[in-house]
Amino acid sequence: MSDLTRVIELFQLPFMQRALLGGVLTGLMGGLMGSFTILRQLSFFSDALGHSALLGISIGLLLGINPSLVLLPFAVLFALGITYLLERTRLWTDALLNIVYSSSLAIGVIVLSFVGQYKGGINNILFGDILAVRQSDLVVSALLVVVCIGFVGLTLRSQILLTLHEPLAIASGIAASAHRTAFIVLLALVVGVSIKAIGVLLISAFVVIPACAARMLSRTFTGYVMLSAGLGALGAVLGMVLSALLNLPSGPAIVTMQLAIFLVAMVLPRTKLSAV
Repeated sequence: MSDLTRVIELFQLPFMQRALLGGVLTGLMGGLMGSFTILRQLSFFSDALGHSALLGISIGLLLGINPSLVLLPFAVLFALGITYLLERTRLWTDALLNIVYSSSLAIGVIVLSFVGQYKGGINNILFGDILAVRQSDLVVSALLVVVCIGFVGLTLRSQILLTLHEPLAIASGIAASAHRTAFIVLLALVVGVSIKAIGVLLISAFVVIPACAARMLSRTFTGYVMLSAGLGALGAVLGMVLSALLNLPSGPAIVTMQLAIFLVAMVLPRTKLSAV
């Protein structure tokens, strides 16, 4: 009972409330975008974006610019660059993404070595620090959630067709390239915004795990998308509680709770997803 009381008292503090709200917002958009990411086999793409974030952060620090201001435009440009390479080269997707994320991580570490002592600490970059979320971060996250929901809601039919049967979508007159580019840009922004809370090394799991759990529990595509977003937010809340209760790092605690949700989904009856 004393531990529960301590947790309740902690969540009455403004910085914990900001962290909780930030976790819910990032969980919502991570789960929402992740629902399409895994079905389009872009899980490794989100991993590459996450690893590239270290390079963006390092460049910002080297130039003496707030890394948060550098990270979002860098993530978008990096995502568009990867998309261009995937379309222009004949390499297998997984091989090219392996080259991209490994080399960007290596270059990021080299750039970071030229930077003086980083007050945020390398652990905060790698594993996140949701307690450092500020009011401005919440505003950006809230706006991005609205944009993601609006994009998916207004183009849901097109997104479903592109995800389940791209040739049919193209034959139906859907501009596949434009939709794909818009989705990639949004995914890059979601990854960039979530890095501060979850960290470079865990961001891919943060996007993928809720969607995988929702995939096993949903009967319709619309329900799957909504459940994925809900499980992302639920995992963030439970992870924050676990972090406060046991004094654990917030990023790893959130991903651990998402894993627990996924394991529960595994033992429940499987369902067949339909495009409804």
